[in-house]
Amino acid sequence: MGIEEDTLDLIKKNKDGIYQNALWKELDIDSRKCSRIVAKLLKEGKITREKATVNGSNTYLIRATSPEKKNFKLLLAGNMFSPCTGCRLACQPESCEALTEWILHLDEEKDGQEAKT
Repeated sequence: MGIEEDTLDLIKKNKDGIYQNALWKELDIDSRKCSRIVAKLLKEGKITREKATVNGSNTYLIRATSPEKKNFKLLLAGNMFSPCTGCRLACQPESCEALTEWILHLDEEKDGQEAKT
């Protein structure tokens, strides 16, 4: 396992986050190398970083990002999936028949929910 994976594993083990000035010490690397690794993990969206002060020293609190659960409910109208998802046509939304039909399904769904309440 590489240093980046070790770093991410260590960050994940600390549920409340880990301070960057403690991270490089635990990994037994210098602060410069730690900064490069943190920058790469940030760019990849695997961690978050926020400014913090610990014992009078400025540092960062590093946390692992949690994988977002995908919610596709907003793309559904009844059992019809949004026609725009993955669409490669250069159509105008105002004149797209598939989109119009999908919106009508949304409207019917809304009317059905309002009738229940």
